[in-house]
Amino acid sequence: MTGIEADVPSETMAPQVAALAGSPAEMAIYRATARRRKAQEEQALARRRERAWTLARQAASLLREQFGATRVAVFGSLAHKEAFTPWSDVDIAAWGIHPDDTWQAVGAVMDLDAEIEINLVDVSTTRPSVLAAIEREGLAL
Repeated sequence: MTGIEADVPSETMAPQVAALAGSPAEMAIYRATARRRKAQEEQALARRRERAWTLARQAASLLREQFGATRVAVFGSLAHKEAFTPWSDVDIAAWGIHPDDTWQAVGAVMDLDAEIEINLVDVSTTRPSVLAAIEREGLAL
């Protein structure tokens, strides 16, 4: 048997495939459960995204107040709703932080939340191509 034939159920397998599919009532229960699970996952993702935005705003305030940031922007998956997943982190860029304070600022924003990772990019030390992407897609905080 070739790989193609293995993917196509034979006539002798049809009863097993039908048995796995279940009765119409069982399929209706399965579909309802799947819809309910999908709705729960979407709600959880919306809550996580809102939490991520709250953290981004907290990080921006902290960076301005404690580290003298003159501008802060969010970029990456949080800036693009369709790209945000249950595993997304918060990517922020900051302008105006003194180079001696960069690592302390990175640590301060990382400590804001144990569940959602926050990554800080100091634009004064980043590559021009990364900075161009941040400028293009970043959203001011």
